[in-house]
Amino acid sequence: MKADTIVLGAGIVGVSVALHLALRGRSVVLVDRRGPGEETSYGNAGLIERASIYPVAFPHSLSALIDVALKRNPGANYHWSALPALAPWMYQYWKASAPARILDYARTIEKLLSRTIEEHNHLAGPAGAMHYFREGGWLKLYRTEAGLANERTEFALARKYGLNPRELSVDEALAVEPSLRPVFTGAVLWEDPHSASNPGAVTQAYAAYFQSLGGRIVTGDARTLKRGGAGWKVTTAEGEIEAADAVVALGPWAMDVLSPLGVRLPLAVKRGYHMHYRAEGNAGLKRPVLDEEGGYVITPMEQGIRLTTGVEFANRDAPKTPVQLAVTEKLARGLFPLGERLEPEPWMGCRPAFPDMLPVIGPAPGQNGLWLAIGHQHLGFTLGPITGRLLAEMMNGHTPCTDPAPFAATRFA
Repeated sequence: MKADTIVLGAGIVGVSVALHLALRGRSVVLVDRRGPGEETSYGNAGLIERASIYPVAFPHSLSALIDVALKRNPGANYHWSALPALAPWMYQYWKASAPARILDYARTIEKLLSRTIEEHNHLAGPAGAMHYFREGGWLKLYRTEAGLANERTEFALARKYGLNPRELSVDEALAVEPSLRPVFTGAVLWEDPHSASNPGAVTQAYAAYFQSLGGRIVTGDARTLKRGGAGWKVTTAEGEIEAADAVVALGPWAMDVLSPLGVRLPLAVKRGYHMHYRAEGNAGLKRPVLDEEGGYVITPMEQGIRLTTGVEFANRDAPKTPVQLAVTEKLARGLFPLGERLEPEPWMGCRPAFPDMLPVIGPAPGQNGLWLAIGHQHLGFTLGPITGRLLAEMMNGHTPCTDPAPFAATRFA
């Protein structure tokens, strides 16, 4: 089978890339070992995080570092066995989390974030997926005055970029979300983000839209990618597929394909867990709620109330250790009337991340016809459609909607 482009990875990023290429007239085959949206794109908190100009940074204060080291921060966990290999990456992550570097990050990521809601809408409308999305932003809660004061430091830059953070008292927050309990000291309503009630289903709807344009989705092993003639070949359940261009959008599995090709990039993973719960009585949520110092998010989903944990630093394929879920579930039950668990086992996924917290979007160094859309860390669902548009414009030689240079893989040379 021949095509113009092979896209490897059927998460929100890969599906968005494939869809944007098909919209521009390319014949595209989307390859994955599983169906669209069944891996990392299924398990996130469902946010289109328009307001995330500040990253999930590595702590710099001594007290915060001690809390992480002693596993007293419920938002972070680690495996001792993984630390030797992760240490160089974590050191670069720590350096990129310095205040001046964070401001550079904000200026860069805003170029993508400013387009995220619009780009989702451009796909969701024709895909018949608008009913999954809701406005209303998300609510961040703070258990201490110090935490709330730290959040206030973000307001000036946020407003410079046209965002609308609104500080709320406890009573005002309870008026916004009446089912919460007053175990916090203050809150901030970030009004600009949207959220989705089923991010996996959104990805599947975009994939169906891609198929309606003539795109093909086939089961295959991305690790079989190799040079073939003037382009690339991959082996699938429907035989070998050949194309002039190939796109790696494999999230946490990207280096399984890239390393054998000699492409060296500092990609690591941040693992995370979720569980769905029934809400007790008539309790409910209208939007995602982040307990900042509790280290978790609770989100209303079609499957129930989804509790999503923070970060676990571990080897990608190491056995699950959902200790954060056990801790944060207790905290969440104090905040919101969660009922019983709705699944026998926690879901676990991996957020692919570079140490500077920015994705790679563009050509693979030294590999003609190979393109990358990887490393979106906590913003994969948010950035999928704008990544698809930007990469498709680059691949087709069109003027890109924003400067792609800050997202080039060559920044790690």
